[in-house]
Amino acid sequence: MIVRDFILWFENAPAGARADGARVLARAWLDGRLDEAGRVEAEQVFFSLLDDPSPLARQALAETFAGAAKAPPALIAALACDQTNVSALVLARSPLLSDAQLIDCAAIGDSCAQAAIALRATLSPAVSAALAEIAAREALVVLAVNEGANLPEFAMRRMIERFGNDGELREALLGRAWLPATVRAALVAATARQLTDLAVERNWMERARGERIAQDSRDRAAMIIAAGCADYSNEIAALAAYLRVSGQLTAGLALRALLCGQTGLFEATLSELTGMGPRRIAGLVADPASSGFAAVYARAGMPESLFRAFQFALTALARLPHEKTEDGALRLPVIQAVLRQCEVSGDENLSSLVALLRRFEADATREAGRRVIERRKSETAPAPRPVQQPVAPALAAPILAAPILAPASAASETAPPVVAGPPVAESAPAPTVETAKSSVEISIDLGALEKELIAA
Repeated sequence: MIVRDFILWFENAPAGARADGARVLARAWLDGRLDEAGRVEAEQVFFSLLDDPSPLARQALAETFAGAAKAPPALIAALACDQTNVSALVLARSPLLSDAQLIDCAAIGDSCAQAAIALRATLSPAVSAALAEIAAREALVVLAVNEGANLPEFAMRRMIERFGNDGELREALLGRAWLPATVRAALVAATARQLTDLAVERNWMERARGERIAQDSRDRAAMIIAAGCADYSNEIAALAAYLRVSGQLTAGLALRALLCGQTGLFEATLSELTGMGPRRIAGLVADPASSGFAAVYARAGMPESLFRAFQFALTALARLPHEKTEDGALRLPVIQAVLRQCEVSGDENLSSLVALLRRFEADATREAGRRVIERRKSETAPAPRPVQQPVAPALAAPILAAPILAPASAASETAPPVVAGPPVAESAPAPTVETAKSSVEISIDLGALEKELIAA
């Protein structure tokens, strides 16, 4: 009876009143305050509101039923395909929408609807991958910052392929709790590419020079990323595969990996280029003077002119103490050992190799100098001066009341006695800030490019 009276009133009510009435009826339906016949009639009212010329009633239904697990599924499906201010409420919260429904709504919805889906408390890999493929930039930024979204590695790389030149998206991805090595490498490549294009467009440098600087920056970043991976791990193998697909897996990068002590990346490179298993590759790399290493080197398609450099580097690494640095920096002793071997050999065909090694030596020396300077600065940095507490006004008033130019006797007679206040407590030491290094934190060294831009 109540629902019938509501229907009669509803026909001539204004839009705002219809919305309020729909909200009250929806709450009564959810709370179980209607009998079975009343629930059926109420559902008929809900579905009739889908054709209401005003969106206020539908918005009221969406607000009431959005997070309800016992809402009418057909009504939720209809509201999810409504206009954005209605559908976004349901898309962001309703537990009744399946992955297929969410993907379909993302395909037909605008950026606001896609962002509402990306904001859901949990997202399956299928929905996340679909959003990475079809969603707008704003929705992808929301998806990147949502830690509840199960983002596959290929989906993150697809996001970078589509909008890698957007700094906001790159920053959002870097803020995630964990990033695969391949995604970090893709972010580095996108950043270097954007900076190079900017420098060339503004005539700050030539294209060839910018590409050279960008390649050096990518190679340095690859060493930093590889340093954070365990040797012979699946992640470092995936990194080598990504570098090959993206065209970054060059002989120069492989040689830099050895000169940085990253034997794991070098072995993953040979395994990726030859298709041989990592254990077999590790056994051949352990004996660089053998014919087996020469065979696998040739099978990988590496340049013959650099073969002796790889041999010298592997020999030097075997003799020197093993040091795995977190920053993936070039190891100066290894470079100098390879240079000595090239000089002793007396082979004139190694002139181009010696020139490349001299470049690496200059970079390693410069980095070593920077680390020394930074260490000296940290050792000689002055201690923070303690902040003195101000004197309380009540204690300062008697002192200021004494006449400054009066004789001592007069002052003793006229001035009130100075009350010695409590000793000023020494200031507490400044609190230390513990800086936690996140697993997504990657160090992209593009300082060389910035210096070139400034110099230009």
